[in-house]
Formats: sequence, structure tokens, C-alpha cells
Amino acid sequence: MKFISRATAALSLTLVVLAGCAAMAAAPVKVADGVLVGPNGMTLYTFDKDMAGSGKSTCNGPCAVNWPPLMAADADKASGNYSIITRDDGTKQWAVKGMPVYYWIKDSKPGDKTGDGVNKVWQTAKP
Repeated sequence: MKFISRATAALSLTLVVLAGCAAMAAAPVKVADGVLVGPNGMTLYTFDKDMAGSGKSTCNGPCAVNWPPLMAADADKASGNYSIITRDDGTKQWAVKGMPVYYWIKDSKPGDKTGDGVNKVWQTAKP
């Protein structure tokens, strides 16, 4: 009987750990060199004109051409500090601590951070 109880407990613990890992894997964001990066390893940025927690991006149209949003798929699930907002065009975008995150079109390789400080309103996204 004790064996079954321990086996059940071990299985339960394994399932909890795996569920936690799945939740963390939902957001495609990683940390590299002290900043957040997308799944392609490119630096992510926040826009000072976005309001944390508003669920909105103020970077649309031509702005989004230069600052492409980190898009979320319909099947993606928000978890912890990572949320998903709906953009003006109906597409979904990842947000970190309530702030939508974007790439910078002029970054050419992983590790580039050339968008940090652009127009004094773009900042590297921090963990």
C-alpha cells in the first residue's frame, strides 16, 4: 500500500512540474545578455508611449513596420509576467509585465541592441 501511495505522489509531483514547464514554455521569450529576446534570439523592446496593463499597443501602421510586434498565435497561452494583447488590426501580441514587446527592424543579428534609446522612447525589454 505504501508503494502505491509513494508512486502516486511521485506521479503527481511529476505532472505538476511538467505543467509548470509547459506554462513557462507558452511565452516565446528568453533572457540573453540581461535583456529579453524573442525565439529568434533578437532583442525585444518596449515603447514608452504604451501604457502598462492597458492591453493596447500604440505602435501601429508605419510604426509597426519599423518596430514589428512579437506576435502571439491563437493557441498561445499567457502565464505569469507574460500576457497577450489584441492589436488594433485584431492580431495578437505578447506583452511582458503588461508592456507590449517589439523587435527593431535595424537590428541585424542576435545580440544587437541598436534600438535602445531611439527617440528617447524605445527601451530594451528587461526581465
